[in-house]
Amino acid sequence: MPWKATSVLEQRIQFILEWKKRVHDVASLCRVFGISRQTGYKLIRRYLAAGQNVRALEDLSRRPRTSPHATRALVVQWIIVERRKHSHWGPRKLRVALAKRLRGTKLPAASTIGDILKRQGLVQPRARRLRTPPSTQPFAACDAPNQVWCVDFKGHFRTGDGTTCYPLTITDAFSRYLIRCVALEETTTENALEVFESAFKEFGLPSAIRSDNGSPFASRAAGGLSELSVWWVQLGIRPERIEPGKPQQNGRHERMHLTLKIETASPPAMSFLAQQRRFDRFRAVFNEERPHEALDYATPSSRYAPSARSYPRELGLPAPGPGVRRVLTNRNGVAEFEDLRIPLGLLLANHYVDLLLVAEHIWLVKFGPVELGLWDESRRYPSLIRPRRRRGPGRKVSAMSPV
Repeated sequence: MPWKATSVLEQRIQFILEWKKRVHDVASLCRVFGISRQTGYKLIRRYLAAGQNVRALEDLSRRPRTSPHATRALVVQWIIVERRKHSHWGPRKLRVALAKRLRGTKLPAASTIGDILKRQGLVQPRARRLRTPPSTQPFAACDAPNQVWCVDFKGHFRTGDGTTCYPLTITDAFSRYLIRCVALEETTTENALEVFESAFKEFGLPSAIRSDNGSPFASRAAGGLSELSVWWVQLGIRPERIEPGKPQQNGRHERMHLTLKIETASPPAMSFLAQQRRFDRFRAVFNEERPHEALDYATPSSRYAPSARSYPRELGLPAPGPGVRRVLTNRNGVAEFEDLRIPLGLLLANHYVDLLLVAEHIWLVKFGPVELGLWDESRRYPSLIRPRRRRGPGRKVSAMSPV
């Protein structure tokens, strides 16, 4: 038969029961139960002070009665209010926002704010996910506003009234400033051009615009140009495109899209116009209020300034360099120069292109800064040899390949 195990509380109750029998004095009982007389008398006092309630014999909380370093109740209330206002902000962003609002008030550390949010039930546990090492490319040289703008269509969704929404977003790569966030019903060139024209008139022109290889930003035409990017070149803007299947090359913009989805489209608004109002509110908060970790918790608006290059009234390419022959293509998109006839496609019809002799019988064809390819007039059946993308920093690939 096994020994009966007793808890500490049961032993204390047994001690009190034996004491109430008045058979043994306190000193003898303490020796039997293996405790000191101070402990014995303390148990008796607690039992009597509680009106002879055995619940008084349970272990008391060891929490201190006062905590001089505890967060003030008013500060805790401000933390709760700010969290409910920005339900997707973490402790560090909340701390920065509160520091601006409560100047001179001592705020707890971000880890303490996190503990407060947990105690208040304002934190939803998330599954841990595998993260890949961050990459700063291709923005290593982006060290000022308007050097690179990033553009993309956020994944489409349907609003409550059944309308398909395609959010077109434009950000400044350096400051993360959200220049535009517009709900469109179609991803047409006309819609995108209208949004860009509005942005150019308000903020000026960037040096380059980075996009993916989808329509309307790019196409399979010479140089990957599209009607929209041809317009950019005429404005003096260099189109830049990420490699296919490499969204991390536009990672700053993609990360903004995640926040945009969580805060404006989960779930979508009940109507198309209501969804645009959500986008407008999000843009204001994202630019003016939300601290950005990559900016040392500054806001994008504090790091952004409009471009010094204003939107021009007339389009035109910069003057050609020395040795460059500028040729106007005909209505069929053919560049004719002396005995040369270089077909470039209808996209470049009635546009100026530049020809530069780089070797005997070989001409480099460019539209602004965009290289369209090489033309070897010595071949019996010449065709435009377009640039091929490099497939990695360590692999040597021929710079040109026939199309």
